[in-house]
Parts: sequence; structure tokens; C-alpha cells
Amino acid sequence: MNAPSRSALLTAFAAIYLVWGSTHLGIRVAVETLPPFLMAGARFLVAGSLLAGWLAVTRGFRGSPRQWRDNAIIGSFLLLGGNGLVAWAEQYIPSGLTALIIGSQPLLMVLTEWAWRGGHRPTSLTGVGLLLGFAGVVWLAAPWESAAAGGLNVGGVAAILAGGIFWAFGSIYGRHVRAPAEPLTAAAMQMLCGGVALMLTALVSGEFRGFSPASVSRHSWLAFGYLIVAGSLVGFSTFVWLMKHSTPARVSTYAYVNPLVAVFLGWLILGEPVTARTLAAAAVIVVSVTIITSQRGRGAAARWPVSGAAGPENPASALKTGPSSLPMGRPSK
Repeated sequence: MNAPSRSALLTAFAAIYLVWGSTHLGIRVAVETLPPFLMAGARFLVAGSLLAGWLAVTRGFRGSPRQWRDNAIIGSFLLLGGNGLVAWAEQYIPSGLTALIIGSQPLLMVLTEWAWRGGHRPTSLTGVGLLLGFAGVVWLAAPWESAAAGGLNVGGVAAILAGGIFWAFGSIYGRHVRAPAEPLTAAAMQMLCGGVALMLTALVSGEFRGFSPASVSRHSWLAFGYLIVAGSLVGFSTFVWLMKHSTPARVSTYAYVNPLVAVFLGWLILGEPVTARTLAAAAVIVVSVTIITSQRGRGAAARWPVSGAAGPENPASALKTGPSSLPMGRPSK
């Protein structure tokens, strides 16, 4: 296989930095007039069907019953628990701040993996990173203040953090799957099964009652289409390509860049406020994630999944792509 050109690599990195960084803005605009679980379910069903169709035409789309079962479990945790809760929370939390909170995902990944049977105890330096990250999230959310005084909706913050726990559980569960499907096939399975789970949730929660496509704004439809094409198809395909042509450590840098892109776009396009506290808390979270991921890289690269702000925007996160690769996540945020 020929090595890709420098320009191709730069273009691919720019894509995952900007595309995945912009998906939170897309979710925020989409849920202005689209019910969150219904929107997310339709998004992943459409994207999963398109990917499965392309695979069927080009090389065949096949999976064993066990692979369907495993990816249904993974897809439900990643897309229903992870992405679905984030979409719900973005009705109340600005997109940039949502991305910053999700940027603390490696903290939740460390704790979940530690709690897993046979999990690895964090190092002392990792513990420092965990405390720093927790402090950054608390400072950012400011639960002691009302929304009018600069605090965030507590329920929305709790939903985002719960989504991160679901994402971490699904990712680590995927690390223990035997005979996993090929990455793109698994991604399609996860999107299809996760999309069904999201649709059932929308049905149970009453989102279909009284819903009319005519009531959806043009901006929400455009954001919905952007999430399908740019977020789920282009972003994820680029991620898969980069995992084959670059190192996991370099690819994982999207975890640092995505929140910054999301904050900037939220400020530029939606006029979301960016305060001194936002910037300071963001710096604390980025430092904590840097500490944690650097500790992972020193002897744990083969057992830790890549995670970060794209977390709930990325489906094959739980798959092993090879003995020297980290698992991939859901097709974009």
C-alpha cells in the first residue's frame, strides 16, 4: 500500500478536526425544532442504511448472528446512551459547553475501565489528571449558580455525563468482543441497531405524538442533513482512513481540538457566550485530558480506546482494528 501524501494527511486531519468539532453545533440547531431522540434515531438509521448499502454493492454486507448481537449492544450504549442523551441535553446546554464537558470523556473512560473486572488501577499521575478534569467540569457547570447567574442546567450536565458513562461502557464492552466484525461493517450494524433503539425511545417518550415534519424549520433540516453526511459518513470514513495511515496518538489529537472548534463555532454562529470562566475551565480540562492520555500511551496503548469530544459522535469505538491499533468509535458525533 502506497503511503499517502502529506497534503492528503493534512486534509484528513483538518476534516476530523473541523467536521467533528462542528457536529455539536449541528445537533444544537437540529433539536431546535426536531425531537432529540427522533432526530438522532433517524440520523443513524439513514447513515447506517447508506453505509450498509454501499458495503453490499462494493464488497458484500455480512455479519454473523453473534456479531449482530454484539454490535446491537455496543450501538445501544454508544448511540442511545451516549449520543441520544447528548442530543437531549443540547436543548438546554450551549453546543460549545457541551463539547467541553464531553472533552472530559477520557476521565470517565479511565474510571469505567478501572471498575471493569480485571481493570487496571490508574497511576498516581492519572489520579491527578482525574481530579483536575473533575474540577474543570464542576467549574464550567457551576452548579452553585442559577442559569441566569452563569450556571448551567444541572439536568443537562447530568445527562451529558451519563452519556459519557454509557459511551465508556460500550467502548470497553467492545474491547472484550470475540470475533468482531470488520470495522465499517460493525459501524453500519451499530448505526442501524442504535438507530432502532433511539426510535423506540422516541416512541416511548412520546416524541411521535403531535410531531409534524411541516413544523421543522429549514435550519433544523439542514443541520439534520449535515449530521448524516458530514458527521456520520464523511467524518467517520476519514477517521477510519487515518487510523490506517497515521498513528493512534496523532489521530487522538482530535480530542483536544474538537471542543475548541465547537466553542468558537457556537460563539460565531449562534452567539453562545464565551466567558473567562469558560476559557479557564477549558484549559483545565485540556490539561487533565493531556495528562491522562499521556499516561495511557506509556504502556497501555493497546488496551485503551481513543476517546474525547467526539466521543458521543463516533460508532465503531469499541472495535479492535488490529493488534497495534486502538478501537474506533461511533461514526460521528
